[in-house]
Amino acid sequence: MTKIEAIIKPHKLNEVKDALEEMKILGITVSEVRGFGHQKGYTEIYRGTKYVAQFLTKIKLEIVVEDDLVNAVTKVIVDNARTGEIGDGKIFLLPVSDVVRIRTGETGEAAI
Repeated sequence: MTKIEAIIKPHKLNEVKDALEEMKILGITVSEVRGFGHQKGYTEIYRGTKYVAQFLTKIKLEIVVEDDLVNAVTKVIVDNARTGEIGDGKIFLLPVSDVVRIRTGETGEAAI
């Protein structure tokens, strides 16, 4: 099993979520996160005062899938989150040794 962590632009969330639902990927955790990469934040002027926002708001998706679905899920996220502009995000793939469903006690892929 693999955990897919994707950092995407907030306005792309619904497109990515809908595409994942079409694939029958239904277990998704969504968090609002703040950070920066190559963008390094932005500068804004409000009422004549200059403000520097060093951290940008992004969305973090966390999905655990069977290993045979990793490439397909990653492709769907990339295809639906890409704008072609700086700050589109990143995807991290992490191995998962086990999963336990609290309600039933199921483990492994059955618990996903």
